[in-house]
Amino acid sequence: MSFKSLNRKGTFLLTALALAFFFSACQADLPGKGMTVRPGRATWTTGFFSEALYSEALKDLGYTVEKPKDLSNPIFYQAVCQGDVDFWANGWYPLHKAQFPKNFDEKAKIAGYIAKSGALQGYLVSKKDVEKYNIKSLADFKRPEVKKAFDSNGDGKADLVACPPGWGCEKTISFHMEVYGLNDHINAIQAGYSASMAGALAAYKEGKPIFFYTWTPNWTVFKLKPGKDIMWINVPENIAMETEKEWADYMTQSGVAGAVTDPIKMGFPANDIVVVANKLFLKKNPVIEKLFEIMSIPLEDIALQNNRMFGGEKGRRDIARHVAEWKALNQEKWNSWLDTAKKAAK
Repeated sequence: MSFKSLNRKGTFLLTALALAFFFSACQADLPGKGMTVRPGRATWTTGFFSEALYSEALKDLGYTVEKPKDLSNPIFYQAVCQGDVDFWANGWYPLHKAQFPKNFDEKAKIAGYIAKSGALQGYLVSKKDVEKYNIKSLADFKRPEVKKAFDSNGDGKADLVACPPGWGCEKTISFHMEVYGLNDHINAIQAGYSASMAGALAAYKEGKPIFFYTWTPNWTVFKLKPGKDIMWINVPENIAMETEKEWADYMTQSGVAGAVTDPIKMGFPANDIVVVANKLFLKKNPVIEKLFEIMSIPLEDIALQNNRMFGGEKGRRDIARHVAEWKALNQEKWNSWLDTAKKAAK
């Protein structure tokens, strides 16, 4: 064999060794390599973006992330305590506390905060009808002329776009209807929320009165502007469910844009949007535990993405594109999260 041939062979071997070292180093830099994560996902579409972003970060750390399981709140909290799923990025606290199983503190925990104390909930009414009927609170829906104006099916009750069964807000709204004596005056519609709100939006465009529950961040307050199109109204008085009593002070909010009064009695405490995870899963994956501790998403970014979904960009590919675009706009922050999380590897 000639020297030239040996030289070529040596170059090839050196190149192969260099590439092997490079890929080995890359693999070593991915602490999640060989491990699988099973996320849960909420049944409301406005929560899909949060799940997708957190799952994307896990993939960038080398984890194999399964397709999320769409679960109602009570089923998710049971599943995460049983170890059937590992986490979700759709927790609302304290709203969901009433749906925690008895062994929640033993088996699971709030592992991080997507957004702190900025998630409002409450009741809104079309502004022109607030002014026409002088509506200040839910109690005004006991008045015959108000009920009649908001009764679309002739059952003698005002129609409220509420929440489907299994959502945390459905339980609270049912509590409100009972405690304020409104069951004979308000029909809380419990159909699919997106479809019901699309119907309310269409009715508004036709000049009809609308009355609905919503939360922030949400596309509803992009399509219908508080203070311009709609107004937040009070509950008659803030009465907290047993599971929310320690947060009762957070039910009154000041400086809410588009509120009929300032301050306003919302009837719901301001919530944290949180990551909830299985404790054993976190113990086995300190990198993930650290990521959940430090990662967050601005409320306005969630709301902007939700608005795009309502506009038709709601498929898996659409959401994946939204995630890629958000990463590109926040690359420095994203990289810092991954770097910090990697340092937690044992």
